[in-house]
Amino acid sequence: MATHGDLRRLLAPERIAVVGGDAAAEAVRQCRRIGFGGEIWPVNPRRTEVAGLECHPDVASLPGVPDAAFVAVPGRATVEVVAELAALGCGGAVCHASGFAEHGGVALQQWLVAAAGTMPLIGPNCIGTLNYLDGVAMWPDQHGGRRVDSGVAVITQSGNIGQNLTMQRRSLPLAQLVTLGNAAVTGVADLVAAMLEDPRITAIGLHLEGIDDAAGLADVALEALRRRVPVVVLKSGSSELGARANLSHTSSLAGPDVLCDALFRRCGMARVHEIGAFVETLKFLHVHGALAGTRFASASCSGGEAALVADLADERGLPLPEFPEVVRRGLRRVLGERVAVANPLDYHTYVWGRRDELTECFTAFLGAGFDTHLLLLDFPREDRCSGESWSVAAEAYVEAHRRTGASACVVSWLPEGMPEAVGDRLLGEGIAAMQGVADCLDAIGAAARIGAAQDAVDRILPVRTAFRVRTVEPAGSDGVVHLLDEWAGKRALAEHGLPVPAGVVTGARDAADAAARLGFPVVVKALGVAHKSDVGGVRVGLTDERQVREAVDGMSGVAERFLVERMVGGAVAELIVGVRRDPLFGTALTVGAGGVLVELVADAVTLLLPASPADVRDALRGLRIWPLLAGFRGPGADVDAVVDAVGAIADYAHGTDDLVELDVNPLLALPEGTAAVDVLIRRRGGNP
Repeated sequence: MATHGDLRRLLAPERIAVVGGDAAAEAVRQCRRIGFGGEIWPVNPRRTEVAGLECHPDVASLPGVPDAAFVAVPGRATVEVVAELAALGCGGAVCHASGFAEHGGVALQQWLVAAAGTMPLIGPNCIGTLNYLDGVAMWPDQHGGRRVDSGVAVITQSGNIGQNLTMQRRSLPLAQLVTLGNAAVTGVADLVAAMLEDPRITAIGLHLEGIDDAAGLADVALEALRRRVPVVVLKSGSSELGARANLSHTSSLAGPDVLCDALFRRCGMARVHEIGAFVETLKFLHVHGALAGTRFASASCSGGEAALVADLADERGLPLPEFPEVVRRGLRRVLGERVAVANPLDYHTYVWGRRDELTECFTAFLGAGFDTHLLLLDFPREDRCSGESWSVAAEAYVEAHRRTGASACVVSWLPEGMPEAVGDRLLGEGIAAMQGVADCLDAIGAAARIGAAQDAVDRILPVRTAFRVRTVEPAGSDGVVHLLDEWAGKRALAEHGLPVPAGVVTGARDAADAAARLGFPVVVKALGVAHKSDVGGVRVGLTDERQVREAVDGMSGVAERFLVERMVGGAVAELIVGVRRDPLFGTALTVGAGGVLVELVADAVTLLLPASPADVRDALRGLRIWPLLAGFRGPGADVDAVVDAVGAIADYAHGTDDLVELDVNPLLALPEGTAAVDVLIRRRGGNP
């Protein structure tokens, strides 16, 4: 893996070699178009000139050492050229050719990696890179960007999505764009680390189809929090939940995409799910950065718009606080008594088109002191209408912003309702020109989550994706994955502090006597069965010895050994707590609504371990059943005991090298304490 110190020459070169034919020629033209001021050296053994520049027959003939090379030759030739560039001391290569691991050319890609050695390499199978800060286009096609002094950087695993982003008409200042392709050598974490070194980059957007270095991404994400550079993620390729053939419920609740979510949430990366939201969130963060909270105010000259904003905010849990009294007085003074002053504000049209009154109105509005403030304004069609009075409103808002310095946005309901020239003008004034109210509200939520993570960065535990795996089995172990019976699993967890019901393991003949000694009511379970309820292996609420004998007789075809336990009642809620091991993300813990409806309800949160008690408590608060735990129309659960129980399960998982999967379902959340009613553990070798 390259280090970010090595990437500066590649990302912002002063001398570029372009190797190839037509694609290399187009890269020369694109560099010229955006004002590259350095030297460009074409390489092609069959041409004397490329795009009007003298051509060199091979890398060895170059007049100096390039900082970067754009390589657009077929696969095997790419390997040879990269080896020559690496030997020359080139700062890095962008490899355009396809036909590597993405199309079965795994060996060819391995040769390419070996040829690069320690030299940074982007690709292969990528369209290229664009640097609008320094005017560099190692890019063999059209693009829609322009030079900027500062802006957001985007790293994408899709060349077409990258090219589309350069064509956006949303006034997003794009500072740098890197298309990764196969990322055979230089990956996302390397590039993010390098971009964090450039103070001109205000935010970083990642379009990811997959994650191959979770630990590296986590490390640079935490560094981004420390440096106050927001990171936004558009992740595609979600896997279908439950695709893995494991016995536990946890595997269906914590599929690969859920683990990605856990990583993003842990490290303060804001995830979005659509390209429009990706652009709008990056734009908001470029202008305003992270927010301290989500309190916002909205103003429009329409009651219908105000109502829609209120609905959208309510769906997202974003507060629309009441205006302070001084703001209400200022708004009443300029708007008059016929306007009801409230947030969201419908300021009507009494002052429409009157710049001085609008400026006074917006100055009072921006004085609310909330985390951000929205003016809803859709401009009319430029080809059929006059937008003069709308421009008056926008200029009044600009003046009010100059007076107050408040966090401000102008938001159009429809993307096309914000002309690009207007958006550019607003961004130049430090006002976010947002296109789409829903996307704007989502951006506010994302900015606040990032802000909270920035404030808490010193308390965020590092992500440990590697876990101990026993490579040499102890004497007498067959190395096969075994299911521990429930009694053995409970004993193992109890040693780490997890409360379990009092119980006895017995044969059929002695089950009734064992129940009498424990005290009724009891539960009888067949041992050695994973999902007992599916095969009639559980009987609950047994109140006398006759019922116990009948229960055991009914399970005679299921098991020969039985667990008799004292029944625990009075639960406030049933929870599931599970642990799974993933080769990429490490050990993950899932907590959620438990019982027999686990997959149907699907109310769960997954955390990557290690996790602090505060992390566990926050996860519980994120569940839909949290009101039950907190005490909804009745006594709540002993949340401290629940947190301790989850911690005991995590402690067991951390210290168990051969753990494959673990479910505690249900964990009863009681008014006082907890009880692990059912446990499923699979371990390699089978020893508790």
